[in-house]
Amino acid sequence: MKKLILIILFLAITSTGFAQLRSYSFEQIDSLQQIQKRKVIVFIHTDWCKYCQAMKNSTFKNKTIIAQLNAEFYFVDFNAEEKKTIRFNNQTFNYNPNGNSSGVNELAIQLGTVKNQITYPIICVLNPENEIIFQDTNYHNAKDFELILAKLKD
Repeated sequence: MKKLILIILFLAITSTGFAQLRSYSFEQIDSLQQIQKRKVIVFIHTDWCKYCQAMKNSTFKNKTIIAQLNAEFYFVDFNAEEKKTIRFNNQTFNYNPNGNSSGVNELAIQLGTVKNQITYPIICVLNPENEIIFQDTNYHNAKDFELILAKLKD
């Protein structure tokens, strides 16, 4: 019994010591902007993209990045192949299949198309009025991403 209590105590202490990145849905962003205006950083990715997964597992687990994103931005972790219908900015976005088991959500196309194509991973930044102010289709390590965040600050 003492071991069980110690294990639970240890897990409680260690889990609170790790900062976690708060991610919001697009539906939540509309409400949050009414409370506090912030820029929105949308990370558009797919499950099969190795560079996307690398960013998820390194850049977005960096304590400095997490602290800055949580404090100054709204962050949306968006799978471009999301099949559910999304309501955002008074519009509805649907999944468009383009093969037997593949497709892309219309919102990913709208936010992630650069030079008439969509390439993953994508960082899309919206101002508080949901207008695109920055798009980038490259892998960024934590150091590079810190530079982007510094430029995005008011």
